[in-house]
Order: sequence, then C-alpha cells, then structure tokens
Amino acid sequence: MNSQNGFLLSYIKYGENDAVLHCFTEEDGFQSYFLKGIYAKKNKKKALLLPLSKLNFSLTPLKGNGIQTISKFELVKSNDIYTDIRCNTVVFFISDFLNHNLKYENKNHHIFFCLEEFINELENGNYQSHLIFLIKILKIHGVAPLINNGKFLNPETGTFALESTHQLFTEDISTIWKSILSMENPYKIKISTSFRKDFLDSVLIYYHYHITDFKTPGSLEVIQQIFE
Repeated sequence: MNSQNGFLLSYIKYGENDAVLHCFTEEDGFQSYFLKGIYAKKNKKKALLLPLSKLNFSLTPLKGNGIQTISKFELVKSNDIYTDIRCNTVVFFISDFLNHNLKYENKNHHIFFCLEEFINELENGNYQSHLIFLIKILKIHGVAPLINNGKFLNPETGTFALESTHQLFTEDISTIWKSILSMENPYKIKISTSFRKDFLDSVLIYYHYHITDFKTPGSLEVIQQIFE
C-alpha cells in the first residue's frame, strides 16, 4: 500500500455509494482514483471532498488494468477559503480549469508547487491570484510570451508588437501581461478591478493559441460575475 498527496480537481458519483476522484498528485501528475462508500449515510468524509483540497491518499496496490482504489484518505491541511464566496468562486474556476486541461499531465513538481503557492495567496485574501497562477502555468509549459520593446501582445505569436494585432490586447492589458511576466513575485501586482475581466479573457485567448486541445472552463461565466 502506498501513500500519495494530491489536490482534488473533481469527483463524480459511481453507483449508489462510490465515487471516482480526479486529482493532480505530487508524484504521478493527473490521476483518477476509485473511492468506495463515500456516499454511505454514515460516512462523514464526503465533507472533505472540496475543490483543490489537499488530500493524502492511501492506495491499494493495483492488480491488472483499471484505476487504483483509495483505501483511506485524510485532509493534509484545512483552510477557510471555502467560507468566502469570492475565494470559493476562484477555487471552483481553477479546479474546473485544471480538471479539463491537465488530463495528460504526468509528474510535474512545478505545477504542484504552483498550486500550493496559489492556495496560500488565496488564503491571504488575494482575489486576483488565479490570474497570476494561469500565467505561471504558461511559463511552466514553456509557452509564455517573450518580452521585448513592443507595447501590444500578439496572442498568436507570443511576442509584443509595436502595433495592436487583437482588439482585446490593448496597451493596458499588454502592460499587465508584461508586468506579471517580468516580476520575480507577480502575486504582489495589483490589477485594477476594471481590467480583471478583460485580462482573464485575454489569458484564455492566449491559451487557445498555445495549449493543444485547450477547453474553456464552464465556470467562466460565474467567475466573471465577481469582477462586475
């Protein structure tokens, strides 16, 4: 029996009492696990199955093909982000985002650490942390824009141009991109509320150009509402 730490991205009910969990783990990247009896009336641990909760799983050795079964699991660290509606909205969006776009990601300590850092920022009330997090993921994948003297980010080429090539990538939005890309700790950047909606839209457009089979999260509309 081996142990594994992972962030819960999503789960679906299977049968009457069981579930399949989709997680991003420290040692094996994206994984799906079978969890027996979680919907049983006497089982109180279902309350631990929150988006991006960091869990420690004990896994039953896999025999043959299929997915591994969780024999038991514990919460690694509790936090209060789920009691704040804005934090909750951000967490749900990022878990939805990662669940769709990390399905083929193997072990990647950079992404795992990045997730821990993002959760810590959110715990400290940084409601724009998801915007920074998404740029950090682009950097990890090696497809972040290259900084030069241009004032307008060209989302297709990933470079900054002297003239605008896309209506959403204004000089203001492009300046935010450049600031995040160039700062050692971009979480310290304060993005004006008036720009956050357009900036997130620009990030998703960039992902469509540079991440294969990228899927826009269904929760996008919900998170955009907190910027209105």
